[in-house]
Amino acid sequence: MVKRMPDAATAVADVIRDGMTIAVGGFGLSGNPSDLIEAVRDSGAKDLVIVSNNMGVDGKGLGLLLENQQVRKVVASYVGENKLFAQQFLDGVLEVEFVPQGTLAERLRAGGAGIPAFYTPTGVGTQVAEGKPHAEFDGRTYVQERGIVADLALVKAHRADPAGNLVYRFTARNFNPLVATAGRVSLIEAEVLQGAHLDPDQIHTPGIFVDRVVLATPREKDIEQRTVRPRPESPDAPAAAAAAEEEPAA
Repeated sequence: MVKRMPDAATAVADVIRDGMTIAVGGFGLSGNPSDLIEAVRDSGAKDLVIVSNNMGVDGKGLGLLLENQQVRKVVASYVGENKLFAQQFLDGVLEVEFVPQGTLAERLRAGGAGIPAFYTPTGVGTQVAEGKPHAEFDGRTYVQERGIVADLALVKAHRADPAGNLVYRFTARNFNPLVATAGRVSLIEAEVLQGAHLDPDQIHTPGIFVDRVVLATPREKDIEQRTVRPRPESPDAPAAAAAAEEEPAA
């Protein structure tokens, strides 16, 4: 039975503990379950293993858990936007397991599907494959990767219905559907909790994977790097500007 919780702190309170493996949705700062991350921070749980594509940026997203020194190990594919992450890694405070991005996605999907391991050619011949079983299929070498099953999953959705069915919005979907299936307990924060059930043909994550749902706190959506081109000046712009200067003030 999916339970609607009054807030993220209540949803996290009786399931969080030291040493947990927590899978977290998001890509950069897009689709981050910010309320749930802050609830984990405020819980004070430590020695956490975080599985996520990346660790946010300094002071935002999962970077909050790094600042609070709650993370022992990170399993991720990209960490380039977080200076504190790099410093803690270089200082030996943080253990890091780098995973190719597609492999990380498949490890989460496999864990959620009850598949303990699979073979992939990605990483063969690199440090990623060191110490892992290898096998040859049709004349090509593959490395074995283990599925990921997390103690706790933190997920951001756009909509949730009374049965816990979820819909994501645009690129905020990213790793969230995979994370939702890979957690023994899955906590969801959704921007909209609707009274009517979602159209079955539009559901991205079935409610069978969802344990608790909270309404997300409205907040400005952060952008890691805003890269834009200067807007080209219209051919009529100089003439319009000159005309405006000539008009008398009203």
